[in-house]
Amino acid sequence: MILQEIAENTRKRLEKIKEEVPLKEVQAKAQGVNANTGFPFKKALKAPGISFICEVKKASPSKGVIAEAFPYLEIAKEYQEAGASAISVLTEPDYFQGSPRYLQEISQMVSIPTLRKDFVVDEYQIYEAKLLGASAVLLISELLTEAQLKEYLEVSWKLGLSALTEAHSEAQVEKALKAGADILGVNNRNLENFQVDMETSVRLRKLVPPETVFVSESGIRTREDIIPLEEAGVDGVLIGETFMRSPDKKAMLAQLKGQNG
Repeated sequence: MILQEIAENTRKRLEKIKEEVPLKEVQAKAQGVNANTGFPFKKALKAPGISFICEVKKASPSKGVIAEAFPYLEIAKEYQEAGASAISVLTEPDYFQGSPRYLQEISQMVSIPTLRKDFVVDEYQIYEAKLLGASAVLLISELLTEAQLKEYLEVSWKLGLSALTEAHSEAQVEKALKAGADILGVNNRNLENFQVDMETSVRLRKLVPPETVFVSESGIRTREDIIPLEEAGVDGVLIGETFMRSPDKKAMLAQLKGQNG
């Protein structure tokens, strides 16, 4: 149960962070930042054609260290120049070797929207994301009750943040939609055993209303992986490892878009 383990670890880390900066303080600061954002993350995903969320990720529990050299600002700049719709930034430090600092610095540098990719178990992290300059947060259906999801979606929207609500099964999709999720991400990787099944997105897309933005996450490596997703009406794809391992991210993105040759 790696997901629950990461969540528990995150709760413990947050306890220490809250001792230094209490919830009320981070809440007041975040509410003082302009909330009239126009929701650029959602807007980017609703643009015609399939949108690409490119991920800045040093490591993961399933793959270990993906990028020994990690010039995160250069990577983000390359993504923007290559034509990415948005950038996902891992901020979880212990299992993904991420950092809130990466998100803050990347958000300041790029003009495209950024997503805080982390394991949200407390509204505190949503206020943090706002202060770090993110345009969106990730909410994982499996980690939260329907009531929590609803609450965290509302906290996000009031701050002018979009929320990408992640699901992996029919029940999780149903829970996310009942809570009011307007951007649904389906993880093709089963986080319990790390197996990837690209059919997961195609299968679950049928359960989601067409007006709900739909993102396919994990395991996307080739143009051939993307074609069935486009045909199924997927709005966006979130890709990490494939880009992180590619020496030429611009060429890789062109290839995935079918623009080569």
